[in-house]
Amino acid sequence: MTDDDTTIGDAWSVERHLEGKPELSVAMFRRFVELVAACGPYEVSTSKSSVTFKGTRRGFAGARPTASGLAVYLDLQRALESPRVRNVSPYTSRLFVHHLTLQSLEELDDELAGWIAEAYDVGAGAHLRDDRRG
Repeated sequence: MTDDDTTIGDAWSVERHLEGKPELSVAMFRRFVELVAACGPYEVSTSKSSVTFKGTRRGFAGARPTASGLAVYLDLQRALESPRVRNVSPYTSRLFVHHLTLQSLEELDDELAGWIAEAYDVGAGAHLRDDRRG
């Protein structure tokens, strides 16, 4: 294990999250990373529960390979109404956390890429702008 693979605490890493997971789940995780990377620069933070993707201001998305696919969360400025979203909860007065459970590579599509792009904007602080000003 190198310094790049560790986090404070229990030494969780991206590779540790991928260990022992089905090839499909690993491929889905890697595709998710590609969709995040298409938005711009980001940082990764790992914990036992997830791999979190961070923008210049804050974390905006997370993913964790599972035995049957990929568990994902996205922080958005609106509550999505979609059958793809398992759960939506207010996180702050301006943010909603969305949980999705993906089971196929086909679900990592243009619609999800759009939601990731919205979340990426949150990572850059879009939720802090006062849109009420003229």
